[in-house]
Amino acid sequence: MNTLIAIAVLGVICLLAEIFNLRKAIVPVMIVGLLAILGMTMTDFGVTESHYNNMIVVNNFTVTFSSLFIVLTIFLVTLSHNFYQEQATKISDFISIKLFLLAGAVSMVSFGNLAMFFLGIEVLSIALYILAGSDRLNMKSNEAGMKYFLMGSFASGIILFGIALIYGAVGSFDMEMIYQASNSATTVDWFYIGVSMITVGMLFKIATVPFHFWAPDVYEGAPALTTATMSTLAKVTAMATFFKLNMAMNGNMKFEYELVIVIVSIASMTVGNIMALRQNNIKRMLAFSGISHAGFMVMALLNLENATGSLFYYTVAYGLAGIAAFTVILYACKGKDNEDIENFNGLGKRSPLMAMILTASLLSMAGIPIFSGFFAKFFILNSTLQAGWLILVIAGVINSMIAVYYYFRVISAMYTKEATEEAQKVPFEFYIVAVVAMGLNIAIGLFPSVLMDLF
Repeated sequence: MNTLIAIAVLGVICLLAEIFNLRKAIVPVMIVGLLAILGMTMTDFGVTESHYNNMIVVNNFTVTFSSLFIVLTIFLVTLSHNFYQEQATKISDFISIKLFLLAGAVSMVSFGNLAMFFLGIEVLSIALYILAGSDRLNMKSNEAGMKYFLMGSFASGIILFGIALIYGAVGSFDMEMIYQASNSATTVDWFYIGVSMITVGMLFKIATVPFHFWAPDVYEGAPALTTATMSTLAKVTAMATFFKLNMAMNGNMKFEYELVIVIVSIASMTVGNIMALRQNNIKRMLAFSGISHAGFMVMALLNLENATGSLFYYTVAYGLAGIAAFTVILYACKGKDNEDIENFNGLGKRSPLMAMILTASLLSMAGIPIFSGFFAKFFILNSTLQAGWLILVIAGVINSMIAVYYYFRVISAMYTKEATEEAQKVPFEFYIVAVVAMGLNIAIGLFPSVLMDLF
Protein backbone atom coordinates (compact mmCIF):
# COMPACT_ATOMS: atom_id res chain seq x y z
CA MET A 1 0.00 0.00 0.00
CA ASN A 2 2.84 2.38 0.80
CA THR A 3 4.27 1.74 -2.67
CA LEU A 4 1.05 2.84 -4.35
CA ILE A 5 0.80 6.03 -2.27
CA ALA A 6 4.47 6.89 -2.86
CA ILE A 7 4.14 6.50 -6.65
CA ALA A 8 1.06 8.74 -6.74
CA VAL A 9 2.81 11.38 -4.60
CA LEU A 10 5.86 11.25 -6.89
CA GLY A 11 3.60 11.86 -9.89
CA VAL A 12 2.11 14.94 -8.21
CA ILE A 13 5.62 16.21 -7.35
CA CYS A 14 6.53 15.85 -11.03
CA LEU A 15 3.62 18.10 -12.01
CA LEU A 16 4.49 20.64 -9.31
CA ALA A 17 8.11 20.79 -10.55
CA GLU A 18 6.86 22.29 -13.80
CA ILE A 19 4.92 24.98 -11.95
CA PHE A 20 8.05 26.05 -10.05
CA ASN A 21 10.15 25.93 -13.23
CA LEU A 22 12.33 23.04 -12.02
CA ARG A 23 12.20 21.32 -15.39
CA LYS A 24 15.86 20.26 -15.47
CA ALA A 25 15.57 18.49 -12.14
CA ILE A 26 12.52 16.41 -13.07
CA VAL A 27 14.25 13.36 -14.58
CA PRO A 28 17.00 12.94 -11.93
CA VAL A 29 14.57 13.56 -9.06
CA MET A 30 12.06 11.07 -10.49
CA ILE A 31 14.77 8.42 -10.94
CA VAL A 32 16.00 8.89 -7.36
CA GLY A 33 12.40 8.79 -6.12
CA LEU A 34 11.66 5.58 -8.04
CA LEU A 35 14.85 3.96 -6.71
CA ALA A 36 13.74 4.84 -3.17
CA ILE A 37 10.28 3.40 -3.85
CA LEU A 38 11.92 0.25 -5.25
CA GLY A 39 13.90 -0.19 -2.04
CA MET A 40 10.79 0.41 0.05
CA THR A 41 8.83 -2.14 -1.98
CA MET A 42 11.51 -4.82 -1.70
CA THR A 43 11.52 -4.53 2.10
CA ASP A 44 7.97 -5.96 2.04
CA PHE A 45 9.22 -9.27 0.62
CA GLY A 46 8.08 -12.09 2.87
CA VAL A 47 5.26 -9.97 4.32
CA THR A 48 1.63 -11.01 3.83
CA GLU A 49 -1.03 -8.47 4.74
CA SER A 50 -4.12 -6.75 3.38
CA HIS A 51 -5.46 -3.19 3.59
CA TYR A 52 -8.87 -1.52 3.39
CA ASN A 53 -11.01 -4.65 3.77
CA ASN A 54 -8.82 -6.67 1.42
CA MET A 55 -8.88 -4.06 -1.37
CA ILE A 56 -5.06 -4.13 -1.49
CA VAL A 57 -3.06 -7.30 -0.79
CA VAL A 58 0.69 -7.42 -0.11
CA ASN A 59 2.51 -10.73 -0.63
CA ASN A 60 5.54 -12.07 -2.50
CA PHE A 61 3.64 -12.05 -5.81
CA THR A 62 2.72 -8.37 -5.57
CA VAL A 63 6.16 -7.33 -4.26
CA THR A 64 8.17 -9.10 -6.99
CA PHE A 65 6.03 -7.95 -9.89
CA SER A 66 5.70 -4.40 -8.51
CA SER A 67 9.50 -4.27 -8.24
CA LEU A 68 9.80 -5.33 -11.90
CA PHE A 69 7.34 -2.62 -12.96
CA ILE A 70 9.30 0.03 -11.05
CA VAL A 71 12.59 -1.06 -12.65
CA LEU A 72 11.07 -0.88 -16.15
CA THR A 73 9.63 2.57 -15.37
CA ILE A 74 13.07 3.79 -14.22
CA PHE A 75 14.45 2.83 -17.63
CA LEU A 76 11.56 4.53 -19.45
CA VAL A 77 11.90 7.74 -17.43
CA THR A 78 15.65 7.81 -18.09
CA LEU A 79 15.03 7.55 -21.84
CA SER A 80 12.43 10.34 -21.64
CA HIS A 81 15.06 13.04 -21.08
CA ASN A 82 16.46 12.69 -24.60
CA PHE A 83 13.27 11.56 -26.35
CA TYR A 84 11.25 14.60 -25.26
CA GLN A 85 14.04 17.19 -25.50
CA GLU A 86 12.23 18.96 -28.36
CA GLN A 87 9.10 19.13 -26.17
CA ALA A 88 10.85 20.30 -23.01
CA THR A 89 7.82 22.25 -21.77
CA LYS A 90 5.78 19.03 -21.71
CA ILE A 91 8.29 16.64 -20.17
CA SER A 92 6.62 16.87 -16.76
CA ASP A 93 3.32 15.84 -18.36
CA PHE A 94 4.80 12.82 -20.12
CA ILE A 95 6.75 11.60 -17.09
CA SER A 96 3.87 12.13 -14.67
CA ILE A 97 1.61 10.12 -16.99
CA LYS A 98 4.16 7.29 -16.90
CA LEU A 99 4.19 7.46 -13.10
CA PHE A 100 0.40 7.31 -12.89
CA LEU A 101 0.55 4.43 -15.39
CA LEU A 102 2.92 2.71 -12.95
CA ALA A 103 0.42 3.31 -10.14
CA GLY A 104 -2.23 1.57 -12.23
CA ALA A 105 0.17 -1.31 -12.93
CA VAL A 106 0.92 -1.80 -9.23
CA SER A 107 -2.81 -1.70 -8.45
CA MET A 108 -3.40 -4.40 -11.06
CA VAL A 109 -1.15 -6.92 -9.29
CA SER A 110 -1.94 -5.81 -5.73
CA PHE A 111 -5.72 -6.05 -5.83
CA GLY A 112 -7.68 -8.27 -3.48
CA ASN A 113 -10.97 -7.05 -4.84
CA LEU A 114 -12.30 -6.80 -8.42
CA ALA A 115 -13.22 -3.13 -7.91
CA MET A 116 -9.54 -2.28 -7.26
CA PHE A 117 -8.52 -4.44 -10.25
CA PHE A 118 -10.81 -2.47 -12.55
CA LEU A 119 -9.60 0.88 -11.19
CA GLY A 120 -6.01 -0.20 -11.86
CA ILE A 121 -6.67 -1.36 -15.39
CA GLU A 122 -8.49 1.88 -16.24
CA VAL A 123 -5.72 4.10 -14.83
CA LEU A 124 -3.15 2.18 -16.88
CA SER A 125 -5.28 2.13 -20.03
CA ILE A 126 -6.17 5.84 -20.00
CA ALA A 127 -2.49 6.73 -19.59
CA LEU A 128 -1.62 4.56 -22.60
CA TYR A 129 -4.42 6.08 -24.73
CA ILE A 130 -2.96 9.55 -24.09
CA LEU A 131 0.64 8.49 -24.78
CA ALA A 132 -0.30 6.63 -27.99
CA GLY A 133 -1.84 9.77 -29.51
CA SER A 134 0.57 12.26 -27.93
CA ASP A 135 2.32 13.20 -31.19
CA ARG A 136 -0.47 15.55 -32.23
CA LEU A 137 0.97 16.55 -35.61
CA ASN A 138 1.54 12.97 -36.73
CA MET A 139 -1.44 11.31 -38.43
CA LYS A 140 -0.18 7.82 -37.57
CA SER A 141 -0.03 8.74 -33.89
CA ASN A 142 -3.55 10.16 -34.04
CA GLU A 143 -4.74 6.96 -35.71
CA ALA A 144 -2.93 4.81 -33.13
CA GLY A 145 -4.45 6.75 -30.24
CA MET A 146 -7.97 6.51 -31.66
CA LYS A 147 -7.69 2.80 -32.51
CA TYR A 148 -6.28 1.94 -29.12
CA PHE A 149 -8.91 4.03 -27.34
CA LEU A 150 -11.84 2.45 -29.20
CA MET A 151 -10.59 -1.13 -29.00
CA GLY A 152 -9.39 -0.74 -25.41
CA SER A 153 -12.72 0.76 -24.35
CA PHE A 154 -14.62 -2.19 -25.80
CA ALA A 155 -12.27 -4.60 -23.99
CA SER A 156 -12.71 -2.71 -20.71
CA GLY A 157 -16.48 -2.81 -21.20
CA ILE A 158 -16.39 -6.57 -21.68
CA ILE A 159 -14.27 -6.95 -18.52
CA LEU A 160 -16.71 -4.77 -16.57
CA PHE A 161 -19.67 -6.84 -17.80
CA GLY A 162 -17.82 -9.98 -16.68
CA ILE A 163 -17.17 -8.46 -13.24
CA ALA A 164 -20.89 -7.62 -12.95
CA LEU A 165 -21.88 -11.21 -13.75
CA ILE A 166 -19.40 -12.59 -11.21
CA TYR A 167 -20.76 -10.18 -8.60
CA GLY A 168 -24.29 -11.34 -9.40
CA ALA A 169 -23.23 -14.96 -8.95
CA VAL A 170 -21.10 -14.55 -5.84
CA GLY A 171 -22.52 -11.45 -4.18
CA SER A 172 -19.04 -10.02 -3.57
CA PHE A 173 -16.08 -8.46 -5.37
CA ASP A 174 -13.65 -10.05 -2.89
CA MET A 175 -11.16 -12.45 -4.50
CA GLU A 176 -11.29 -14.92 -1.58
CA MET A 177 -15.06 -15.27 -1.99
CA ILE A 178 -14.63 -15.66 -5.74
CA TYR A 179 -12.01 -18.37 -5.20
CA GLN A 180 -14.41 -20.29 -2.96
CA ALA A 181 -17.16 -19.98 -5.59
CA SER A 182 -14.87 -21.22 -8.35
CA ASN A 183 -14.31 -24.42 -6.35
CA SER A 184 -17.96 -24.90 -5.44
CA ALA A 185 -20.20 -27.42 -7.18
CA THR A 186 -23.24 -25.16 -6.67
CA THR A 187 -21.90 -22.10 -8.52
CA VAL A 188 -24.44 -20.74 -11.01
CA ASP A 189 -23.72 -20.73 -14.75
CA TRP A 190 -23.38 -16.96 -15.14
CA PHE A 191 -20.31 -17.06 -12.92
CA TYR A 192 -18.52 -18.95 -15.70
CA ILE A 193 -19.92 -16.58 -18.32
CA GLY A 194 -18.40 -13.72 -16.30
CA VAL A 195 -15.07 -15.54 -16.11
CA SER A 196 -15.18 -16.03 -19.90
CA MET A 197 -15.84 -12.32 -20.49
CA ILE A 198 -12.97 -11.26 -18.23
CA THR A 199 -10.74 -13.76 -20.05
CA VAL A 200 -11.66 -12.28 -23.43
CA GLY A 201 -10.95 -8.73 -22.20
CA MET A 202 -7.59 -9.69 -20.70
CA LEU A 203 -6.54 -11.60 -23.82
CA PHE A 204 -7.14 -8.34 -25.70
CA LYS A 205 -4.96 -6.41 -23.25
CA ILE A 206 -2.17 -8.98 -23.67
CA ALA A 207 -2.65 -8.98 -27.48
CA THR A 208 -3.11 -12.68 -28.14
CA VAL A 209 -4.77 -14.17 -31.22
CA PRO A 210 -7.62 -13.60 -32.12
CA PHE A 211 -7.62 -10.29 -30.18
CA HIS A 212 -4.29 -9.07 -31.55
CA PHE A 213 -5.38 -7.04 -34.58
CA TRP A 214 -4.92 -3.65 -32.89
CA ALA A 215 -1.31 -4.20 -31.80
CA PRO A 216 0.70 -3.82 -35.06
CA ASP A 217 -1.02 -0.58 -36.11
CA VAL A 218 -0.87 0.96 -32.62
CA TYR A 219 2.77 -0.08 -32.10
CA GLU A 220 3.76 1.40 -35.47
CA GLY A 221 1.84 4.65 -35.12
CA ALA A 222 2.57 5.48 -31.50
CA PRO A 223 5.75 7.41 -30.58
CA ALA A 224 8.65 4.97 -30.19
CA LEU A 225 8.97 5.45 -26.42
CA THR A 226 5.24 4.79 -26.01
CA THR A 227 5.62 1.63 -28.08
CA ALA A 228 8.43 0.57 -25.74
CA THR A 229 6.11 1.19 -22.78
CA MET A 230 3.28 -0.86 -24.29
CA SER A 231 5.60 -3.65 -25.40
CA THR A 232 7.29 -4.07 -22.01
CA LEU A 233 5.57 -2.55 -18.98
CA ALA A 234 1.95 -2.76 -20.17
CA LYS A 235 2.24 -6.29 -21.56
CA VAL A 236 3.93 -7.87 -18.53
CA THR A 237 1.48 -6.05 -16.23
CA ALA A 238 -1.52 -7.45 -18.11
CA MET A 239 -0.05 -10.96 -18.08
CA ALA A 240 0.76 -10.92 -14.36
CA THR A 241 -2.76 -9.64 -13.62
CA PHE A 242 -4.36 -12.29 -15.83
CA PHE A 243 -2.38 -14.98 -14.02
CA LYS A 244 -3.53 -13.67 -10.62
CA LEU A 245 -7.15 -13.52 -11.80
CA ASN A 246 -6.97 -17.13 -12.95
CA MET A 247 -5.61 -18.27 -9.59
CA ALA A 248 -8.87 -17.02 -8.05
CA MET A 249 -11.41 -17.56 -10.83
CA ASN A 250 -10.20 -20.99 -11.95
CA GLY A 251 -9.29 -22.79 -8.76
CA ASN A 252 -10.86 -25.88 -10.31
CA MET A 253 -10.01 -25.25 -13.95
CA LYS A 254 -12.06 -27.30 -16.36
CA PHE A 255 -10.57 -29.12 -19.32
CA GLU A 256 -12.53 -26.95 -21.78
CA TYR A 257 -10.91 -23.79 -20.40
CA GLU A 258 -7.45 -25.36 -20.61
CA LEU A 259 -8.16 -26.33 -24.22
CA VAL A 260 -9.06 -22.73 -25.07
CA ILE A 261 -5.78 -21.53 -23.53
CA VAL A 262 -3.83 -24.14 -25.52
CA ILE A 263 -5.48 -23.06 -28.79
CA VAL A 264 -4.88 -19.37 -28.03
CA SER A 265 -1.23 -20.10 -27.18
CA ILE A 266 -0.52 -22.07 -30.36
CA ALA A 267 -2.37 -19.57 -32.54
CA SER A 268 -0.58 -16.58 -30.99
CA MET A 269 2.89 -18.11 -31.39
CA THR A 270 2.23 -19.23 -34.96
CA VAL A 271 0.40 -16.16 -36.30
CA GLY A 272 2.80 -13.79 -34.51
CA ASN A 273 5.91 -15.43 -35.95
CA ILE A 274 4.56 -15.93 -39.47
CA MET A 275 3.38 -12.32 -39.74
CA ALA A 276 6.67 -11.03 -38.27
CA LEU A 277 8.52 -12.69 -41.15
CA ARG A 278 6.83 -10.28 -43.59
CA GLN A 279 7.50 -6.99 -41.78
CA ASN A 280 9.98 -4.31 -42.86
CA ASN A 281 9.08 -1.92 -40.06
CA ILE A 282 10.89 -2.99 -36.89
CA LYS A 283 8.12 -1.73 -34.58
CA ARG A 284 5.53 -3.83 -36.45
CA MET A 285 7.94 -6.76 -36.37
CA LEU A 286 8.31 -6.44 -32.59
CA ALA A 287 4.52 -6.10 -32.28
CA PHE A 288 4.06 -9.49 -33.92
CA SER A 289 7.00 -10.81 -31.91
CA GLY A 290 5.19 -9.62 -28.76
CA ILE A 291 2.08 -11.52 -29.85
CA SER A 292 4.24 -14.64 -30.15
CA HIS A 293 5.73 -14.05 -26.69
CA ALA A 294 2.21 -13.58 -25.30
CA GLY A 295 1.50 -17.07 -26.62
CA PHE A 296 4.40 -18.38 -24.53
CA MET A 297 3.34 -16.46 -21.42
CA VAL A 298 -0.25 -17.75 -21.38
CA MET A 299 1.18 -21.28 -21.08
CA ALA A 300 1.70 -20.46 -17.39
CA LEU A 301 -2.10 -20.57 -16.95
CA LEU A 302 -2.04 -24.33 -17.50
CA ASN A 303 -0.02 -24.92 -14.33
CA LEU A 304 -1.19 -22.25 -11.90
CA GLU A 305 0.24 -23.89 -8.79
CA ASN A 306 3.81 -24.27 -10.06
CA ALA A 307 4.27 -21.71 -12.83
CA THR A 308 4.47 -18.46 -10.83
CA GLY A 309 8.29 -18.48 -10.81
CA SER A 310 8.45 -19.41 -14.51
CA LEU A 311 6.09 -16.58 -15.46
CA PHE A 312 8.00 -14.03 -13.36
CA TYR A 313 11.32 -15.10 -14.89
CA TYR A 314 9.83 -14.87 -18.40
CA THR A 315 8.41 -11.38 -17.82
CA VAL A 316 11.73 -10.13 -16.41
CA ALA A 317 13.74 -11.59 -19.33
CA TYR A 318 11.28 -10.28 -21.92
CA GLY A 319 10.98 -6.84 -20.30
CA LEU A 320 14.73 -6.27 -20.04
CA ALA A 321 15.38 -7.47 -23.61
CA GLY A 322 12.56 -5.24 -24.88
CA ILE A 323 13.90 -2.15 -23.09
CA ALA A 324 17.42 -2.77 -24.48
CA ALA A 325 16.08 -3.29 -28.02
CA PHE A 326 13.91 -0.17 -27.99
CA THR A 327 16.79 1.93 -26.65
CA VAL A 328 18.76 1.09 -29.79
CA ILE A 329 15.68 1.66 -31.97
CA LEU A 330 15.24 5.13 -30.45
CA TYR A 331 18.86 5.90 -31.32
CA ALA A 332 18.89 4.45 -34.84
CA CYS A 333 15.54 5.91 -35.91
CA LYS A 334 15.80 9.35 -34.29
CA GLY A 335 14.93 12.07 -36.78
CA LYS A 336 13.65 9.55 -39.35
CA ASP A 337 10.10 9.44 -40.67
CA ASN A 338 9.93 5.65 -40.33
CA GLU A 339 11.40 2.74 -38.37
CA ASP A 340 12.25 0.48 -41.32
CA ILE A 341 14.96 -2.15 -40.93
CA GLU A 342 17.05 -0.23 -43.51
CA ASN A 343 17.77 2.33 -40.79
CA PHE A 344 19.95 -0.29 -39.10
CA ASN A 345 22.17 -0.91 -42.14
CA GLY A 346 25.81 -0.71 -41.10
CA LEU A 347 25.03 0.00 -37.44
CA GLY A 348 27.77 -2.45 -36.49
CA LYS A 349 30.32 -0.01 -37.96
CA ARG A 350 28.61 3.23 -36.96
CA SER A 351 28.03 2.28 -33.33
CA PRO A 352 29.46 -1.13 -32.42
CA LEU A 353 28.23 -1.11 -28.82
CA MET A 354 24.63 -0.26 -29.71
CA ALA A 355 24.67 -2.90 -32.46
CA MET A 356 25.98 -5.44 -29.98
CA ILE A 357 23.24 -4.53 -27.47
CA LEU A 358 20.50 -4.92 -30.10
CA THR A 359 22.01 -8.22 -31.25
CA ALA A 360 22.07 -9.53 -27.68
CA SER A 361 18.48 -8.44 -26.98
CA LEU A 362 17.18 -10.05 -30.19
CA LEU A 363 19.08 -13.26 -29.44
CA SER A 364 17.52 -13.26 -25.97
CA MET A 365 14.04 -12.88 -27.46
CA ALA A 366 14.83 -15.73 -29.85
CA GLY A 367 15.78 -17.96 -26.92
CA ILE A 368 19.49 -18.43 -27.60
CA PRO A 369 21.66 -19.58 -24.63
CA ILE A 370 23.45 -17.71 -22.39
CA PHE A 371 20.76 -15.07 -22.52
CA SER A 372 17.88 -15.23 -20.07
CA GLY A 373 15.38 -15.61 -22.91
CA PHE A 374 16.57 -19.20 -23.37
CA PHE A 375 15.94 -20.14 -19.75
CA ALA A 376 12.65 -18.23 -19.76
CA LYS A 377 11.35 -20.41 -22.58
CA PHE A 378 12.88 -23.53 -21.02
CA PHE A 379 11.17 -22.94 -17.66
CA ILE A 380 7.78 -22.09 -19.17
CA LEU A 381 7.90 -25.10 -21.53
CA ASN A 382 8.97 -27.36 -18.67
CA SER A 383 6.02 -26.13 -16.60
CA THR A 384 3.69 -26.80 -19.54
CA LEU A 385 5.12 -30.30 -19.94
CA GLN A 386 4.44 -30.97 -16.25
CA ALA A 387 0.82 -29.97 -16.90
CA GLY A 388 0.65 -32.71 -19.56
CA TRP A 389 0.47 -30.60 -22.74
CA LEU A 390 3.22 -32.12 -24.91
CA ILE A 391 1.69 -30.81 -28.15
CA LEU A 392 1.99 -27.25 -26.84
CA VAL A 393 5.65 -27.79 -25.95
CA ILE A 394 6.35 -29.06 -29.48
CA ALA A 395 4.57 -26.02 -30.97
CA GLY A 396 6.65 -23.75 -28.73
CA VAL A 397 9.95 -25.30 -29.85
CA ILE A 398 9.00 -25.07 -33.54
CA ASN A 399 7.94 -21.44 -33.20
CA SER A 400 11.17 -20.57 -31.39
CA MET A 401 13.10 -21.82 -34.43
CA ILE A 402 10.91 -19.78 -36.80
CA ALA A 403 11.50 -16.63 -34.73
CA VAL A 404 15.27 -16.87 -35.20
CA TYR A 405 14.89 -15.99 -38.90
CA TYR A 406 13.28 -12.57 -38.58
CA TYR A 407 15.49 -11.57 -35.66
CA PHE A 408 18.54 -12.41 -37.76
CA ARG A 409 17.24 -10.15 -40.56
CA VAL A 410 17.93 -7.17 -38.32
CA ILE A 411 21.27 -8.56 -37.14
CA SER A 412 22.28 -9.19 -40.76
CA ALA A 413 21.40 -5.61 -41.73
CA MET A 414 23.63 -4.25 -38.95
CA TYR A 415 26.71 -6.28 -39.85
CA THR A 416 26.56 -7.21 -43.55
CA LYS A 417 25.12 -4.11 -45.22
CA GLU A 418 26.76 -0.77 -45.88
CA ALA A 419 25.81 2.22 -43.78
CA THR A 420 23.65 4.80 -45.54
CA GLU A 421 24.59 7.69 -43.22
CA GLU A 422 27.30 8.98 -40.94
CA ALA A 423 27.61 7.87 -37.33
CA GLN A 424 25.80 9.99 -34.76
CA LYS A 425 26.74 10.48 -31.15
CA VAL A 426 24.89 8.14 -28.79
CA PRO A 427 23.27 10.00 -25.86
CA PHE A 428 24.83 9.04 -22.52
CA GLU A 429 21.51 7.94 -21.00
CA PHE A 430 20.95 5.58 -23.95
CA TYR A 431 24.27 3.91 -23.19
CA ILE A 432 23.38 3.57 -19.53
CA VAL A 433 19.91 2.09 -20.11
CA ALA A 434 21.02 -0.28 -22.88
CA VAL A 435 24.07 -1.59 -21.00
CA VAL A 436 22.31 -1.97 -17.64
CA ALA A 437 19.20 -3.63 -19.12
CA MET A 438 21.24 -6.08 -21.18
CA GLY A 439 23.67 -6.67 -18.33
CA LEU A 440 20.78 -7.63 -16.04
CA ASN A 441 19.36 -9.85 -18.79
CA ILE A 442 22.63 -11.77 -19.11
CA ALA A 443 23.12 -11.88 -15.32
CA ILE A 444 19.78 -13.62 -14.69
CA GLY A 445 20.59 -15.90 -17.62
CA LEU A 446 23.81 -16.96 -15.91
CA PHE A 447 22.17 -17.18 -12.47
CA PRO A 448 18.50 -18.05 -13.07
CA SER A 449 18.03 -19.41 -9.55
CA VAL A 450 18.21 -15.85 -8.17
CA LEU A 451 14.70 -15.22 -9.51
CA MET A 452 13.31 -18.74 -9.52
CA ASP A 453 14.01 -19.20 -5.80
CA LEU A 454 11.79 -16.23 -4.94
CA PHE A 455 8.69 -18.42 -5.31
